[in-house]
Amino acid sequence: MQRFSCPFCGLRDEREFHFAGEAGKTRPDTTQDVSDKEWANYLFFCKNTKGPTREIWVHTTCQEYFIMERDSVTMEVLGTTAMRKDTA
Repeated sequence: MQRFSCPFCGLRDEREFHFAGEAGKTRPDTTQDVSDKEWANYLFFCKNTKGPTREIWVHTTCQEYFIMERDSVTMEVLGTTAMRKDTA
């Protein structure tokens, strides 16, 4: 069992997290015509990088999205960064 660090709640069990997508992926411009191929590429195809990667995850307990940097070979979590900016 892995434990991931939520930037808001700290170290938690992996079952509390859900993968949301790869970081840096650009959604097609929906103000223009988007082909089925473009949508399929956006929705279903990932780089699947071997080694260090950046991904978007959500902690289902607090519902916060964040960036997780991890090694896809060793599964080691290299770090987590909050996506939201505090407005304080």
